[in-house]
Amino acid sequence: MTTSTFDVFDRTCRSRSTLENITGRWGALTLGALGDGPLRFNRLRRRVVGISEKMLTQTLRNLQRDGMVYRRASPANPPTVTYGLTPLGTEITTQVTAVLDVIARLTPDVLDARHHYDKRNCARPGPT
Repeated sequence: MTTSTFDVFDRTCRSRSTLENITGRWGALTLGALGDGPLRFNRLRRRVVGISEKMLTQTLRNLQRDGMVYRRASPANPPTVTYGLTPLGTEITTQVTAVLDVIARLTPDVLDARHHYDKRNCARPGPT
């Protein structure tokens, strides 16, 4: 199959699930955290503040299934498990990290825009 076979704008396209796994809050943050290098599960969970153990496990499994993350278990007592990026994951994480960096840089402008919008529309402020 060629890339022209897939159209993420088509709701029936199989690429949609990959898009969801990457661009969802936890997927993007998990990939971004792994962009700095492999991490053990608990260190990764501390890095992605707010994610539950269950959600991190689910996110990692989805990213593993999509070929972006590897899981390496070391036969120690107790066993240690490390997660890292595959070459595919590294390529995608480069793009995800660029988006995360732009969001961080432009957050003051976004907050200012929200404030002006809410003020003009007499709307109750949304979540920040």
